Amino acid sequence: MSGEYAAFFYGTLMAPEVFFSVCYGDKQPPKAIQDMHTFTPAILDGYCRHRVQLADYPAIVEEPGHCVRGMYATGLTDANIHKLDIFEGNEYKRVKVQVKLLKMEGEKEVEGEVKEADVYVFLNPNQLEKREWDFEEFREQKMKLWTRGDWAFSEEEKAVVESNLNP
Repeated sequence: MSGEYAAFFYGTLMAPEVFFSVCYGDKQPPKAIQDMHTFTPAILDGYCRHRVQLADYPAIVEEPGHCVRGMYATGLTDANIHKLDIFEGNEYKRVKVQVKLLKMEGEKEVEGEVKEADVYVFLNPNQLEKREWDFEEFREQKMKLWTRGDWAFSEEEKAVVESNLNP
């Protein structure tokens, strides 16, 4: 049973292992769960990605003339969105945006379909560094810390998620 939501991920969640750790508590859940979701490279226009001060993760803010490369993820369920909302916390606001999917034509990457997606926009621009966040640096240096399993939720948060999943 696939979900009806789509999101644009531009930071730690671009790594499916982090997404699955947050949403399922396992960086490699069963294949049936993995197959519910697709991850497609995409571009979000009108925003810029920055490092958050003293953090491993980035944030985006509206900045005309800029664009952010990320992943368009599909198959998200109500439970996934709820866990993502908790994961992102109150520093971010989930908003609807239009993203352009990227596809390969021969050796060249080109823009394709436009899709609607949820994205988490940062609410505290004064806490951002001037420099861009580097996904490859994150994958090499920090990702192991972000895919430990149940790190993302306190026991109280887990109880809320469980009660929402099993009413």
